[in-house]
Amino acid sequence: MKKRYNIALVAHDHCKADLADWVAFNRDRLKKHHLICTGTTGRIIEQELNKDLEENDRDYHRVLRLKSGPLGGDQQLGALIAEGKIDMMFFFWDPMSQQPHDVDVKALLRIGVLYNIPTACCRSTADFIIASSLFEDDSYQPQKADFNNYITRTIE
Repeated sequence: MKKRYNIALVAHDHCKADLADWVAFNRDRLKKHHLICTGTTGRIIEQELNKDLEENDRDYHRVLRLKSGPLGGDQQLGALIAEGKIDMMFFFWDPMSQQPHDVDVKALLRIGVLYNIPTACCRSTADFIIASSLFEDDSYQPQKADFNNYITRTIE
């Protein structure tokens, strides 16, 4: 069996339809992985993945839904990344709208880079990640960040 990734899916309100469309297009590739989403995005993604399926269908897919982003979901997701429980993140964010939780959004993107997880912030990058041969490669191990120098630094 191929590796089952823990994949984070997040979208701002104006990008939720685009993410849902992307998920529908990649349904077969995504349904074998664990999907973790923030609030409303999770409900939309779960509905998209299970469209036209009966609840007892063997392909029925449940999505782990965290709180809504502005209510702490971005921070919950950041904590999961810091704990090594997220393998990649698809975060379709809206660069044209100010977000009430903008500092949380920036912190989430920062933590994703800090822990070196593949992160797509737009559909084109998401397409490249999911179409990459590395997406299906069980042997690929991303380089883990080494924070030892930071942790053991001398404070003067």
